[in-house]
Amino acid sequence: MTISTSIPARMDVTLPLGKVRCMNCAGKITQALQVLDGVETVAVDTQNARLSGQLDLAKIIETIETLGYEAGYQHDLPLAGLSCGKCVAKLKSVFAADPRIAQFEVSKTRAVVLGALDQDALTALIQSAGYQVPLSEHPDDQETSGQQARSDAAAHLQNAETAPEAPATTATVSDSPNEADADSHYFLISGMTCASCVSSVEKAIRQVDAVSAVSVNLAERTALVQGEIDPESVIRAVSNAGYGAELSEDERTRRERQQAQNSAVYRQHLINAGLALALGVPLMAWGVFGGSMMIDSVTSQWSWGIIGLLTLALLVYCGGHYYRDAWKAFLHHRASMDTLVALGTGAAWFYSMFVVLTPEWFPAQARHVYFEASAMILGLITLGHALETKARGRTSKALEKLIDLQPQTAILVDDQGEREVPLAEIKPGMKLRLRPGAKVPVDGVIETGESYLDESMLTGEPVPAHKKPGDELHAGTINQSGSLLFIARQVGNQTLLARIIGLVRQAQSSKPELARMADTISAIFVPTVMIIAIVTATIWYYVGPDPVSIYMLVTATTVLIIACPCALGLATPMSVTVGLGRAAEHGILIRHADAMQLAAGIDTVVLDKTGTLTEGKPVLTHSHYYGEYTEEQVLTLAASLEQGAEHPLAKAIVAAAKAQSLPLKTLSQFHAQPGYGVSGQVETHNILLGNRALMVKEGIDTACQEADALTLSDDGATAIFIAIDGQPAAVFGISDPLRADSGEAVARLQAKGIEVIMLTGDTERTAKAIARQAGITKVIAGVLPDGKSEEVRQLQQSGKHVAMVGDGINDAPALAQAEIGIAMGSGSDVAIESAQLTLVRHSLHGVADALELSSATLRNMKQNLFGAFVYNTLGIPLAAGILFPFTGSLLSPVIAGAAMALSSITVVSNANRLRLFRPGSAQYQTTTLTDNKGGLE
Repeated sequence: MTISTSIPARMDVTLPLGKVRCMNCAGKITQALQVLDGVETVAVDTQNARLSGQLDLAKIIETIETLGYEAGYQHDLPLAGLSCGKCVAKLKSVFAADPRIAQFEVSKTRAVVLGALDQDALTALIQSAGYQVPLSEHPDDQETSGQQARSDAAAHLQNAETAPEAPATTATVSDSPNEADADSHYFLISGMTCASCVSSVEKAIRQVDAVSAVSVNLAERTALVQGEIDPESVIRAVSNAGYGAELSEDERTRRERQQAQNSAVYRQHLINAGLALALGVPLMAWGVFGGSMMIDSVTSQWSWGIIGLLTLALLVYCGGHYYRDAWKAFLHHRASMDTLVALGTGAAWFYSMFVVLTPEWFPAQARHVYFEASAMILGLITLGHALETKARGRTSKALEKLIDLQPQTAILVDDQGEREVPLAEIKPGMKLRLRPGAKVPVDGVIETGESYLDESMLTGEPVPAHKKPGDELHAGTINQSGSLLFIARQVGNQTLLARIIGLVRQAQSSKPELARMADTISAIFVPTVMIIAIVTATIWYYVGPDPVSIYMLVTATTVLIIACPCALGLATPMSVTVGLGRAAEHGILIRHADAMQLAAGIDTVVLDKTGTLTEGKPVLTHSHYYGEYTEEQVLTLAASLEQGAEHPLAKAIVAAAKAQSLPLKTLSQFHAQPGYGVSGQVETHNILLGNRALMVKEGIDTACQEADALTLSDDGATAIFIAIDGQPAAVFGISDPLRADSGEAVARLQAKGIEVIMLTGDTERTAKAIARQAGITKVIAGVLPDGKSEEVRQLQQSGKHVAMVGDGINDAPALAQAEIGIAMGSGSDVAIESAQLTLVRHSLHGVADALELSSATLRNMKQNLFGAFVYNTLGIPLAAGILFPFTGSLLSPVIAGAAMALSSITVVSNANRLRLFRPGSAQYQTTTLTDNKGGLE
């Protein structure tokens, strides 16, 4: 369940009411609403509540429901046009930005909304976001007022179950954190060897009913399939296409199964390569050091015939899968890397055996055998696959370390005492024991005990966090000292750690624009190579020297072998997999690989002020006192007046009094004056607390307070005037302090040539004061949330590539408008679905880290693609014999096989260099998410 966190907006609203039976009930509601902050006028009857002012709709509905009544329009609408979690996040952002919506829940197929919008208005809002509301499945209207019985959807919205309420200043994740991924399925794919295979598997899966999206990762041999599908239908489709597939139920099972497959494949490749090279190397050495490779006698026929049979056995045992897969590809009317290998090695063997059996059919100079070529090509390519498999096993180390953070057992506390049970048996609501030094098994809330927990694996913060009763715990964090008793809240795939792992896994299966371009080329690459080989052979047949059969064979075989698109298929998936895993280690969650490519081109970073540059928690920082009242007296009376208020400034005053252990007095009267402040009576004193306008309105002379108030504003603090019994008593300065590392992070961004802009709704004087402290020169102040996106749009129209950084859902329109939206988050309140990038640790260094890592990943992808394209672009002409007129020699098929294998190894090794990437923040922050000690290696 998500609560809209829009800043209260000035509006007039009419809310339908339910269970209001008389005007006495209406009077109770009127009294309760009149004291709410921002409410200017209230008119309530038995049918409706009409209000005006700066209204917090969620608070108003909550107040009415607390009295036992119902309020607001409740909708449960079907949706169409939402194809992925990104669409869900976009619609949530639209709802969250609308002040007329109090609560909402969105999936790909339904929207449950509570607020002041009737059905027509809500439908129009959904359509403005680019989605549709199909005709209702039910004949009766789904719009219900408070007078009607609430639907099941209403109950779903109102029942928060056991989940703790999220702070109003941060975006919350729905009750089902994996809702966006609820219809996502992971499959382990076997039999893929190149980018052409990727295209074939994706095409086969897309033909399955109900599949909305599919992404196949060659580097990991996995397929992410989205849609309400029958997994068996996907497995059948992949099998019919000539490949293998099995469903991966969870991350740990998937990893164990994948590791087992990789180990088995690696061992088999090594065995096959050893056998092939054991035959091929002596044969090649024989030819290199002067041995005859010609058929010139019966003895040579017998000798080479035996070697030919040995080579055939080798091709069947060690290379049989190439021929089987090539045959499957042929049956499915496609060509792959296996096709090229099978044609190349097969052509060399058949030609050689034909020469052995019928040498008289060939001119004397054409009676050359190439058994060593078949054996060496097979051995080198298989050795390359073995090394590639070994290197691929290292690409997901970052993700595997995250998976290893969660223990497999938990200590359950029940009527039978304390006992250790498997994690799968833990359910929400169970009571668990956490001993010193142990890892937290599931997300929960502390019931008894205090301790310090190392949360560096989630937040990147090296300082242990002090936890006490009521505080939240997160799976994978480490208890350092005391024993804790806590209640399980989120278990299994609903824990924050599981959500992070799932997000990284989903992003690793996505493809940036560069990868899609490579896939498009790869889909036609193999057939093109086969055509080039045929054309090459034809040209040599007509213009080549005698014996033309040898030149045709060598050139065509070499073209087939050297052009295998293994490197092309691995170029981008390897970089994406390693880069996203490395980002997760540094607390940077990336929803889609496209975001990394976009982030690499950012030249302007727009920062929200509150909660992004600053702590987001106002505190009393300055105070000036006048007249006969002491500091203790003024602070006690002010805090007593504000003790029941919800405003952040009021909480800062109360917190300051509690920090000094000042006793709060009895409040006998309280009156909120929207736009001015508050007033009331504490014991025998009449108190005024608010802005300068309140003092002027009440006839208080503020001459003695003006200078201090102006100084406070220049320092970035909000000046709060206080008068006691008609006399000026104090001016409080309340400010939201700058985060300790914000200045350093801004300097890092500026050092990279990135323009940093502050965008805030605060006053220009306060905003500029904070900007000076952070080292920011350009400030856009006084902008409401709905105006932030327009400011971002104007920057884009001026040619800027903008990244918007905000603290969650309040900045959702601007986050969606920017090329890259970066949400600041912490703990379970991380705004995973509000932006393309989310920073788990609440530090602006994460923004610089994300941009640096994105640039490094994009650079790595380009290096891999450049190598793969240049290799094939140069290799094919060389293999076709373009240098023969100048050198008089051709490229050996064996050299081509070695080069092809080397290209794949080079791409994989280059991608794994990203594992060594350390962002510039290393000098400020060395702790990463890899382990409890911090650091990468």
